[in-house]
Amino acid sequence: MSQDRLIQLKNKETGEVYWTSKNKKLVTRKVELKKYSKKLKKHVAFKEAKK
Repeated sequence: MSQDRLIQLKNKETGEVYWTSKNKKLVTRKVELKKYSKKLKKHVAFKEAKK
């Protein structure tokens, strides 16, 4: 996987981080995904953050 395609998804409440990739040519907006938080033990929103 190319390093320039990687983005960091971060939860503001817990500070947990997920890494994923995105096509920056087609997707220009910030990505927000619902992922599982191990600390909160439920699905919460993770937003795109700077590397």
